[in-house]
Amino acid sequence: MKSTLVFACCLLAFAHANENANVLRHEAEVNVNDFKYALELDNSVNIQQQGQLKPSEREPNEQWVVEGQHSWTSPEGEPVAIQYLANENGYQVLSANPPLPTPPPIPEAIQRALDYIAAHPPPTATASF
Repeated sequence: MKSTLVFACCLLAFAHANENANVLRHEAEVNVNDFKYALELDNSVNIQQQGQLKPSEREPNEQWVVEGQHSWTSPEGEPVAIQYLANENGYQVLSANPPLPTPPPIPEAIQRALDYIAAHPPPTATASF
């Protein structure tokens, strides 16, 4: 559900940023257990996504699995494209052109501290009245 809200916000942002663009193609099919959406504007914006409600391996309820791609031309004239998957594991970029920046590695001292904390969890507190 959260990922559907995020995607709706992304689409709204694209629509707001492209108020003067003309729609070349707009397709939407929304059902209870799945959906498909496609939008193409004359300013190079191209959005496609599809989703299905599927059984979850970790949750008792069904979860949305959404696949999609967005592409556009940046103000500098560079083509930009992102392909993604969103499921119970969160939003995952499958490919990006240009590549997305990656965070620097975790410093060794911080990693040792995180490993120690994981190996020595604090005792659980019990309430006594």
